[in-house]
Amino acid sequence: MVSAFHLQIHSLNTVDSTQRYLLDALKEGTLSAPICVTALRQEAGKGSRGNNWNGLEGNLFFSFAIEREKLPNDLKLESSSIYFTYLLKDLLAKEGSTLWLKWPNDFYLGDVKIGGAITNLYKETLICGIGLNTKVAPDGFSALDIEINNEDLLKKYFEILKNPPKWKQIFSQYEIEFGKSRSYFTHSGDQRLSLENAQLLDDGSIECDGQRIFSLR
Repeated sequence: MVSAFHLQIHSLNTVDSTQRYLLDALKEGTLSAPICVTALRQEAGKGSRGNNWNGLEGNLFFSFAIEREKLPNDLKLESSSIYFTYLLKDLLAKEGSTLWLKWPNDFYLGDVKIGGAITNLYKETLICGIGLNTKVAPDGFSALDIEINNEDLLKKYFEILKNPPKWKQIFSQYEIEFGKSRSYFTHSGDQRLSLENAQLLDDGSIECDGQRIFSLR
């Protein structure tokens, strides 16, 4: 376990899900926020709508917990999924990657998904789990378009969260990128909804076909 500016990074070889492991540890009191759990291999990562994310060894799998009071005061719960993923997307873009963020929490390279995130709340602690194909990709997916060291990337990411930018600042940047999502669909319950005419609201939710859909999941 190594220290990273008051946040501990707990490294595992193999785990079913870093998020499940972290949540259980928080409930049991064996780990406490702020904390990050990362693994070389994730065997049953949690994806959107209950799907599993196939975690091949060498890719980036991590979940972290941060108390809400340590995050920007303008960051609403429903905004957090976009907030955390956009911070990582922006960091990778500055390293030369062309990946982009499909609403609300999927990393895409061109028209192929390469990762995603799940954000949950436990008491007053936000837990965000991220999986990203930084090295290799399962069939039907792609891997990151730049060479990156996973450990170095995590250190840079958590350095940003040491003094996190305001939600308003992140939203103003993501608002421009949201246009790329209009060729895609999202889900609300069992409904599959086109994002073509969706309106992005200032908390990161969207209005789509008469429904308001929130990004937290």
